[in-house]
Amino acid sequence: MIRRLLLLAAVSALTVATVGHAQEARPALSDGAAFAAMAREGGRYPLFAAEVARMRETVDAAMKDGIHVPVPKDPGGGYTHEQHKRNYMALYGAGLLYRITGERAYADYARRLLLAYAKLYPTLGDHPAKANESVGRLFWQSLNDSVWLVYSVQGYDAIRDTLSAADRKTIDDDVFRRAAAFLSTGSPEMFDRIHNHATWACAGVGMTGYLLRDPKLVDMALKGRDGTGKSGFLRQVDELFSPDGYYTEGPYYQRYALLPFVLLAQAIDANDPAEGIFRRRDGVLLKAIRTSIQLTYGGFFFPLNDAMPDKSLNTDELYQAVAIGYAATKDPSFLSIAEGQGRTTLTPGGLAVARDLAARKAHPFPFASALFRDGPNGEQGAIAVMRSGPEPDASVLVAKNSGMGMGHGHFDKLNWIFYDAGEPVITDYGSARFLNVEAKDGGRYLPENESWAKQTVAHNTLVANETSHFAGKWRDGQKLAPKQLYFASDAKAQVSTAEMDGAYPGVRFRRTLVALPTGKASPLVLDLLRATGDKPATWDLPLHYRGQITEIGFPHRSNTAERPVLGKANGYQHIWVDATGTPDGDAASLTWMLGKRFYTWHMLPPKGAQLILGESGANDPRFNLRREPLLIARATGAADAIFVGLLEPHGAYDPSAETVVGSRSAVAKLVHARNGEADLVRIDFTGGRSIVLAIADSVDTAAKHRATIDGRTIDWTGHFARFDQGAAR
Repeated sequence: MIRRLLLLAAVSALTVATVGHAQEARPALSDGAAFAAMAREGGRYPLFAAEVARMRETVDAAMKDGIHVPVPKDPGGGYTHEQHKRNYMALYGAGLLYRITGERAYADYARRLLLAYAKLYPTLGDHPAKANESVGRLFWQSLNDSVWLVYSVQGYDAIRDTLSAADRKTIDDDVFRRAAAFLSTGSPEMFDRIHNHATWACAGVGMTGYLLRDPKLVDMALKGRDGTGKSGFLRQVDELFSPDGYYTEGPYYQRYALLPFVLLAQAIDANDPAEGIFRRRDGVLLKAIRTSIQLTYGGFFFPLNDAMPDKSLNTDELYQAVAIGYAATKDPSFLSIAEGQGRTTLTPGGLAVARDLAARKAHPFPFASALFRDGPNGEQGAIAVMRSGPEPDASVLVAKNSGMGMGHGHFDKLNWIFYDAGEPVITDYGSARFLNVEAKDGGRYLPENESWAKQTVAHNTLVANETSHFAGKWRDGQKLAPKQLYFASDAKAQVSTAEMDGAYPGVRFRRTLVALPTGKASPLVLDLLRATGDKPATWDLPLHYRGQITEIGFPHRSNTAERPVLGKANGYQHIWVDATGTPDGDAASLTWMLGKRFYTWHMLPPKGAQLILGESGANDPRFNLRREPLLIARATGAADAIFVGLLEPHGAYDPSAETVVGSRSAVAKLVHARNGEADLVRIDFTGGRSIVLAIADSVDTAAKHRATIDGRTIDWTGHFARFDQGAAR
């Protein structure tokens, strides 16, 4: 595989590499023998051959266009920003193509492009479009400079041994040493963070150190600027992932941060295998690749925290991670993911993926129900994933009981989302941002990301007194995390119970979510949320859903002449009120149609609760927000509150045949009883069948309980039990 870099034994480890050693031209990040194998064998395997053709098309177009290295001026989406992105991808591709094809035109193009950067880079200061993020040189934020370096150093490594000593020294000194210095000692406030921005910087600096045979750069990347290990790449591996491979900022940022982690790990493994980087923390980086894939539905990442809802497995980060993961493990389930992506990488791992796919060695990826703990020791809550089957588009209930997720986290403790029939049904907004769309604040996060997307009312969880969790201060939220009290998955039910204490002063709330199979149909979802406070409050429980309302099962008054706004701050200023009502009994419901299915939300809100039908988008003069419906159950004047909800997927709509089946709910009644230290919920179906769910306050699996509902006594052991009566649905 890639040859190991042998550091000079004759000098101190703290001594910067000599000029002669730094001028050594052999690749440090790529292996000549492996590239020879790719050149020799790649054309035999369709996936790899297609990748070569795709890269040729991209790089050939860049070569035809000529060398353009503009003085940086624009924010994200602008010409100079996009041109420097095109340049690093062209440089990366040209290096790989030269090694695979042997065509000197690619090496010459890379040389000319890098010499142009060698003229530009020494002249650069702070980017003129800098904002409140850490400022870059080539780009408006230093994060993009780090990405530029990670890709560019790989392209340079592949062609560096073709250059004259003079060109090598010019490019080494005026591009890569300068870029590495800027991102490390020149940006200490960013480089020393435990955060994905710092991971990208450490990856770029560390890979540059291996390329230049500079142990000081490598050591700084791995152990921080001061060499103590209190920061740096190894500390990031230890602090940012849980023991289950969950990345603290959430699935979207797990995808993004994964690439620098696995690329630098690959370089470490090649140049310093004694470090055992892929074995560190019980192989947490390899777990992280698998966990990234598990945190998807139909290939799209769960859009939690500052996420874009359209990010999927079809992204360069996951092409690279799958190839690296397969090279390290030979796990055949990675092959099925690559097959679904229809892509691989022009690397030894990518060749192995293409070869073994062609040999039909792929196994289905084991999508499964699982609990993914958060925090370096797994003590900061969890993400509970409850799937109805192993298929990537089987119904899935996701309980977000995780920690804050740093500055990209949202104020949404004990939030949940639900997917069914290939669609997001109960939704999360994600971030308010148009990535790299220059007209939308240069592609940055929009003001509405703070005023709406992060606020608690924009999520499916409890709001007290129209304020957000932790008063909307993420650093306060970072100090407290939910407790994942219980998780279980079997054929009868999948259950998650978690508790949050401290999101509001004097308030504790507990939530149990149950995915409940009832036959051939998609599972029901039971939601039981109990809040206890030290003073009377206004409790709001929003439900964000997708679809067109077909039935409103409670008396209501629609606002037809005008459209009032629900509140003035904390996200409420962005909610239009379309209708309000109060249940005329204990229960209420709302039915909507999405795709070819119907969904009914059955509610048992606190006595006297008001129900509010609304839509996001108020007070949005620049049309930055998506218009999405929501339902809020509001209870006022009590210190405690219990909300019970049941989501029922049902029926079918065939627009071609113009037929509708089962558009009405099959749930006849929903009953709840709070009995001592337990809750009982009974679901009665129209066919006479009933299901009783028993949920104890205790999560002791051996504790015995007894409670009654409508005169029926229920005995059970453990936190949760299910009792069926009558004919099957």
